[in-house]
Amino acid sequence: MLTTVSDKGQVVIPVEIRRRLGITPGCQLDFSLEGHVIHAEVKRQVAQTTVEEGFGMLVCTRPGKRRLADFDVALAMREANDRP
Repeated sequence: MLTTVSDKGQVVIPVEIRRRLGITPGCQLDFSLEGHVIHAEVKRQVAQTTVEEGFGMLVCTRPGKRRLADFDVALAMREANDRP
């Protein structure tokens, strides 16, 4: 299977190979060089998740009604890190 290197040094892994090795977005590949041969080993595969799996990860303990637009995720994370 032939592929072309882009100006940024990127290549597309053929779909047949991605499927066979379970390579999905976010997977990490470890490259090594042996002579003029490049080896790529799948080091970490990222399991796909759904939106539902994130339910309950962020909790607002402040009283009163909240709207999604009122919730600043970055601020909540900073506040959580500042707590003893």
